[in-house]
Amino acid sequence: MPDTSTTAPVRVVTEPLPQPLYGPKRVLRDFGATSIANGVIGIVFSATGPVAVILAAGLTGGLSQAQLASWLFGAFFVNGILTVTASWLYRQPLAFFWTIPGTVVVGASLEHLPWEQVLGAFFATGVLILLLGLTGWVTPIMAALPMPIVMAMVAGVFLHFGTDLVEAPAHDALIALPMIATFVALSVFTKLGRFVPPVLGALIVGVVVILVTGRFTSAGNAHEWMAHPMPTTPTWSWQAMIELVVPLAITVVVVQNGQGIAVLRAAGHQPPIGTATIACGVFSLVNAAVGCISTCLTGPTNALLTASGERARQYTAGIFCGLLAVAFGLFAPTFVAMMLGTPIAFIVTLGGLAMLKALQGAFVAAFGGKFTFGALIAFLVTISDVELLHIGAAFWGLVFGVIASRMLERGDYPDRVAISGTS
Repeated sequence: MPDTSTTAPVRVVTEPLPQPLYGPKRVLRDFGATSIANGVIGIVFSATGPVAVILAAGLTGGLSQAQLASWLFGAFFVNGILTVTASWLYRQPLAFFWTIPGTVVVGASLEHLPWEQVLGAFFATGVLILLLGLTGWVTPIMAALPMPIVMAMVAGVFLHFGTDLVEAPAHDALIALPMIATFVALSVFTKLGRFVPPVLGALIVGVVVILVTGRFTSAGNAHEWMAHPMPTTPTWSWQAMIELVVPLAITVVVVQNGQGIAVLRAAGHQPPIGTATIACGVFSLVNAAVGCISTCLTGPTNALLTASGERARQYTAGIFCGLLAVAFGLFAPTFVAMMLGTPIAFIVTLGGLAMLKALQGAFVAAFGGKFTFGALIAFLVTISDVELLHIGAAFWGLVFGVIASRMLERGDYPDRVAISGTS
């Protein structure tokens, strides 16, 4: 009998490109007002609340203005190039930006880890994501971690954005209350909210209040308009590797890419999962070189890009969004200086408002079905901010959540056991 126990060779899992490739004339012909509008809305979303999350995390970790500008350069310029290329090659909107939950995790780690060690974890995360894409192990890895437990960890990480938002009016009501009121009004009156997204409306009102009250202060060197990436030599640290690499990879492969894939499928597209994972790994390594967190296939921005228009032409919205991201990244220092010149309540409120939907979605995904006890343990451990062996709470939330679920929720695992095989 033939030996059937031989391990099959690992093969690269990538999706073929649609043929023929579209030339410039065809792409320009497919552009339209809808594509441009969706592309603008997509970049406006990415450049408001999510950027506030980066600034909040960086300021918590004591990063300099130059380091923050370099981070934003990678987040927009580097990822914008990937967005343009992928959207063109696969003829569908494929917006790649950065992992927001991963940014929050990094912000907490920066309170006790040096920046150079965090950069070392960025490089290691890029290598891990690339290997997961090249080997085709993405699916079994995703199946091994119950999504409710992962999302409970994410909810625990996100929670302080919600509590900071609640506290903001007590510290600076003049800034926070008008922004919150605008966000609520645009969320209630949905017809108006389609033209002015609630987060964008809150941003505009906040800026107006700051200018009218004279609360803006210049920050940094006014002559630094263009981006100057700031390469930093990473250092190896077991603590940083254990604390950050696995959570960051999970937020990219499972959380962020999972959201992006779901959004695009719901819009009738077939996103290239294998290719997207490989691209996230490669561009995460590029971004790590300029001090930027890992690349991911974003969910919210892709949802905005596919909100309207003919499905076959929606790829042009992705291209336009990517081009705007490249331009934004080139002027990252100017934008960072402007944001840092605003009161802290502005950044805290804007970041909190931007994270509300994500926090709500995390709670629904964590406690809306199976694995709820494991999810509860993961959430409690994560918000405890406990450190074991100098490793942050987000990692231990996943560990103890999975252990508790395996012990006490065995009935929720039969399908996963069948997929994994028998021993």
